[in-house]
Amino acid sequence: MTDNLESNYNCAQAGNDLHELQQQLNSMQSSSNGSKEQQEEINRLENQIRFIKNKCDINP
Repeated sequence: MTDNLESNYNCAQAGNDLHELQQQLNSMQSSSNGSKEQQEEINRLENQIRFIKNKCDINP
């Protein structure tokens, strides 16, 4: 699904993918223990959300 986004991403899935990514991000942020691994995962999720919004021209 959203583990490996590429330039040919299908924007028809954006609504579902953004919802799922946001839920994952919220969960990670609320349970964050400050470890480097968790911060990297949070950054990855934030980057994926930004990628989809930019690619599919979705405004906040």
